[in-house]
Amino acid sequence: MNLPLDPDSCYRALASRDARFDGRFFIAVHSTGIYCRPICPAPTAKRENVSFYPNAAAAQETGYRPCLRCRPEAAPESSAWRGVANSGHSHAVTRALELIELGALDEAGVAELADRLGLGERQLRRLFAEHVGASPLSVAQTRRVLLAQQLLRETALPLTEIAFAAGFGSIRRFNEVFQALFQRPPSALRHGPGARMPAPRAGEVSLLLRYRPPYDWPAMLGFLRARAIPGLEQVDDAIEGGRYVRVLEIGGQHGRVCVSHAPAQQALRVQLRASHLSLLPQVIARLRRMFDLGADPETIASQLGERDALMARLLQERPGLRVPGCWDGFELAIRAVLGQQITVGAAIQLGGKLVQQHGAPLHAPDPEFPGLSHLFPSPAALAAVDLGPLGMPRSRAATLSAVAQACLATPALLERQDSLEHALAQWRALPGIGDWTAQYIAIRQLREPDAFPAADVGLMQAIEKLEGSRPSARQLAERAQVWRPWRAYAAQHLWTALSSASARPSTGKTTN
Repeated sequence: MNLPLDPDSCYRALASRDARFDGRFFIAVHSTGIYCRPICPAPTAKRENVSFYPNAAAAQETGYRPCLRCRPEAAPESSAWRGVANSGHSHAVTRALELIELGALDEAGVAELADRLGLGERQLRRLFAEHVGASPLSVAQTRRVLLAQQLLRETALPLTEIAFAAGFGSIRRFNEVFQALFQRPPSALRHGPGARMPAPRAGEVSLLLRYRPPYDWPAMLGFLRARAIPGLEQVDDAIEGGRYVRVLEIGGQHGRVCVSHAPAQQALRVQLRASHLSLLPQVIARLRRMFDLGADPETIASQLGERDALMARLLQERPGLRVPGCWDGFELAIRAVLGQQITVGAAIQLGGKLVQQHGAPLHAPDPEFPGLSHLFPSPAALAAVDLGPLGMPRSRAATLSAVAQACLATPALLERQDSLEHALAQWRALPGIGDWTAQYIAIRQLREPDAFPAADVGLMQAIEKLEGSRPSARQLAERAQVWRPWRAYAAQHLWTALSSASARPSTGKTTN
């Protein structure tokens, strides 16, 4: 959540153009009616002429419009996954922000969002005013406006496609919002690299997703490479630095997405090809979570490193290491079950069989990536079939079926809950789901920064390799208390250190 801002500290950061504060707050200039990033190159306004806001939505709701010079849409995004308390109202606001980013207010209202959270509408509005400084609708509207601005500058998409790709329900609404905010139509804001680009092919768009540096792209790509399920995804090394590619399906619309590293822009480059570009906001939201783009490496490193010498060493060796998320929650839950008690490679083989036998085949495979052939099976598809023939213990096949049925009956199972403890208890209540699997789902799908599978064999092996003594699960759990509230990042550093130190895959319950 956003912490209270100290105006004097914010002004000093503004006066020095300190890039460390980019995205942490925004400056509203009273005389111009514009809000800017701390690194805006415009002359610094006098202290009495500026106010400070914790996020773009709060500034925009107050009546300020985005600066066309420093481009607030290009600021690294502050994450809702910031290690705040895993209970109480702040957690509810975090859940709400995640759902808004995934499009919860694009076709429904605040009342429906409040119902999903188990809150009253008035209570939700009050919590947003307290923790965000803007209403839920303002957050959603700011999200659309800033994405549209980015598409206007970075792409040559027609205005009609930009409107729908940014989440506006109609061209009329798109034009009305821009006219009210900027006193000019969207076409008047079309400048920058996109204005000089040739028009893209229908259904294609390329844009940048910024992060707060540093970012350990080789570690992220290596993690995804080792776990890529054939037919569904792949890591392509044909370009410098490599790129991750996968097929996707959202709301009945199909597509393909490629993600590569653009270090000069401190961003990941996303190339989407889809049957309809209205998928774009959800694709962006999923990729931000999957690639952990909202993480604050400086905060995480300062808290982890000052409490444990081993963590300080690992943080120095791998600055900017992220915790990989996942593309789809159900897919991740099935992967976690497939990986119980076997190696990563064996789990991927089972995953490939599952996709080939029960995933929907693509009607028109992509000629650029002919190896991509199937979508991941839906909960309904897996709940209706016998999974025993895949070649696994019957008990594990039964667990897969139970997970599919549970996700079909209760889709909210895949969303962040009121607390980490509540989420873990819900997953452990399913047959065949123990604490390790529940913690793993909490890390990669629910994006809980303090989730930690203390019984993980790989974590114990990593500490043994690094320090010469292997802890028990109890000893590991006790030691991990000093890593709170970033135990998931501590676990990722240990797993990465283990995979870097060993030429052979580890056995037992390790990362899948």
